[in-house]
Amino acid sequence: MPADHAPATGNLDDDDYPAYTMGRAADVLGTTPAFLRAVGEADLITPLRSEGGHRRYSRRQLRIAARARELVDQGTPIEAACRIVSLEDQLDDVHRLNREMRRRLDDRTTDT
Repeated sequence: MPADHAPATGNLDDDDYPAYTMGRAADVLGTTPAFLRAVGEADLITPLRSEGGHRRYSRRQLRIAARARELVDQGTPIEAACRIVSLEDQLDDVHRLNREMRRRLDDRTTDT
């Protein structure tokens, strides 16, 4: 097995492993391949490509696309839904970083 390929069993828990074909991803989300292409064109998610050029999606990407789908189903235009989801994701990252910094500060305070 090439060194740059992880064993298949190691990918089962990897949220970023591109395990879903476009058709399977659309089925899982209850949507169409056109929806997945649209969220890709809006730069919300960027699927990886197989050696044959086919789009492959990870579980993390499917969760992001599912959130966009919720907003679209509520009447939000797809471009706006993608922007909202992107901003929500950025806000989550900032909150995570803030918690980490607070933890480090608390650790530093208790060490002195």
